Amino acid sequence: MEIKIQSIHFDATEKLQAFIEKKVAKLEKTYEDIQKVEVQLKVVKPATAMNKEVQLEVTVPGSKLFVEKVCDTFEEGIDLAVDAMKVQLTKFKEKMRNH
Repeated sequence: MEIKIQSIHFDATEKLQAFIEKKVAKLEKTYEDIQKVEVQLKVVKPATAMNKEVQLEVTVPGSKLFVEKVCDTFEEGIDLAVDAMKVQLTKFKEKMRNH
């Protein structure tokens, strides 16, 4: 599984990148066939609350799943996005099993 982290308008710290990789790696427990995960971090309007945008795109065979969250911190955004993605992956897996 390839993990690509892109930070727009700022530099993500190594600590943040390590946090993201650790969280995103857990998605493999939900669905083994993940080919690629793209994480996009963006600061929307600096110096305001709820200005951290996290986009998570997961490529699985034959499909792409997408989640977007806006939060106060990137860590919170990643947590919520990964949780939402687990739900999507579970549904996707069930759909595949039923075909």
